[in-house]
Amino acid sequence: MATVVATNETLLVVGGGISGMTAALEAAETGKDVVLVEKGPALGGRVSRLYKYFPKLCHPTCGLEINLRRLKASKRIRVLTLAEVRKVSGAPGNYAVTVSVAPRYVNENCTACGACGDAVSTEIPNPFNYGLNNMKAAYLPFSMAYPQRYVIDPSIIATGEAEKAKAACQYNAIDLDMKEEVLTFNAGAIIWATGWKPYDAAKIQPYGYDRFANVITSVEFERLADPRGPTGGRVIRPSDGKEAKNVAFIQCAGSRDRNHLTHCSRICCMASLKQTTYVRERCGDDAKSTIYYIDIRAIDRFEDFYQKVQADPTVRFVKSKVASITEDQKTGDVILHGVDTEGYHRYDARHDLCVLAIGMEPSVDVRAIADVSVDVSGFIEASIPDGGMFGAGCASNALDVNRSVQSATASAMRAIQVINRVARAEG
Repeated sequence: MATVVATNETLLVVGGGISGMTAALEAAETGKDVVLVEKGPALGGRVSRLYKYFPKLCHPTCGLEINLRRLKASKRIRVLTLAEVRKVSGAPGNYAVTVSVAPRYVNENCTACGACGDAVSTEIPNPFNYGLNNMKAAYLPFSMAYPQRYVIDPSIIATGEAEKAKAACQYNAIDLDMKEEVLTFNAGAIIWATGWKPYDAAKIQPYGYDRFANVITSVEFERLADPRGPTGGRVIRPSDGKEAKNVAFIQCAGSRDRNHLTHCSRICCMASLKQTTYVRERCGDDAKSTIYYIDIRAIDRFEDFYQKVQADPTVRFVKSKVASITEDQKTGDVILHGVDTEGYHRYDARHDLCVLAIGMEPSVDVRAIADVSVDVSGFIEASIPDGGMFGAGCASNALDVNRSVQSATASAMRAIQVINRVARAEG
């Protein structure tokens, strides 16, 4: 039975991505006790699914590994995975929190040896790879997962497959009798670091994401390019497995559009610029990338990276809002239709693969759980005066990784001030 010992000086952080981890670590390292709640089976969030960061093009392990080391060393952070906040009531300095914890069916005895995964044959869609491949129903979420513990998918509980997994474990780590638990505890302040989700590309009907196999999203392309991804890093077309040598990138897919997301999602331009380097890296110098854009928003330190990509002879820029996409049914090629707004030339451009630089929206409507205010896009607004709940990272705005970390640090400092202020008033 899980228990949480918390007081009105405890900080609750909701969301275990890069923002939530940062907020929890910053608060703990100032001496505050923290409960970190993550709805998935492991910490890391969407950053853990990136192949490379921009603009340095280093792998996210270089950031996650440091944070995980700090986290493991901290005695002040209690991590709850497969957990969701169901209800929050009360006032700053004295919030009552209800959290449900779903069963993992694997306990702390797990050594991540993988025997349970080897024993089962049932496969399920792999959420880490956005469903681009399948994985075993007994699985480790990803190589750097924390906690480094397997998960038994609920779909095989009460079946022979689950019994196979249990029989294969030498460490008595599989507990098929685990049930959902409901925890209640107090918190002095709350940081919502619930992150973002990709806009549903199927809603952009003219682009045919739900009709054409070779139209994919930028987050899916990120996993394709990763050597640890579903294709071993091969940039191939979903329709036929053919290497994609001629790739189109469409900017503002669902962003800056009154029919979809009105805000700029900020990361999309840089994501596509970065992904053109994957095309060259994975498909060779004879591969081609074409970016269809309204304008490129690459400011500050990103300008140099933009200029570097502009100088790449394999990359072409077309200033245009693509009107529609059709498919050549014989070849599977996608054909982009529109007008180049610099020369006002109509085009019907054929490509092997089209990548939609999909927009960013909040992953959770926190208003269903707690009394917070949001802006027109659903992002959490600054806490009311003397309030004790704060948004961090992409729960508060569309932000890149660097700015998400800055936002999380700022939110942790504000939350600590609330806890200290209430403690002084009560003292």
